[in-house]
Amino acid sequence: MKKVERYFYPAIFTYELGKEIAVDFPDLKCATSGTNDDDALLSARELLGCVLNGLEEDEEKIPSPTPLSEIKTKENERVVLIDVYMPSIRLANVNRSVNRTVTLPAWLNAAALERNINFSQVLQEALKSQLNLK
Repeated sequence: MKKVERYFYPAIFTYELGKEIAVDFPDLKCATSGTNDDDALLSARELLGCVLNGLEEDEEKIPSPTPLSEIKTKENERVVLIDVYMPSIRLANVNRSVNRTVTLPAWLNAAALERNINFSQVLQEALKSQLNLK
């Protein structure tokens, strides 16, 4: 099944004096906030990408976005259409780092620390060599 390249979802921005801008995605039942419009928009886009990527990975049904014309707002709220470009989200997720615990003799650890060896780099290079990857 071909994955969707770009999603568009409505978000409700709520403005209250002295508070951060609350951002709610009613279709996805998730929310974030921002200190100003730019920050709220970036937070909304990041959250949208994370939530949709998680739904895709878990092979869960992705809800259809509600049309903007059907969303009712209060006086201190605005509806903003947020988009997210999924190929970059998926790629970032593939390239994210993960932590692994390794066990090695204390003498080897001490010798490597004395020589300022980057454990992560050495392990990555060794794994690529072992797996015949470039």
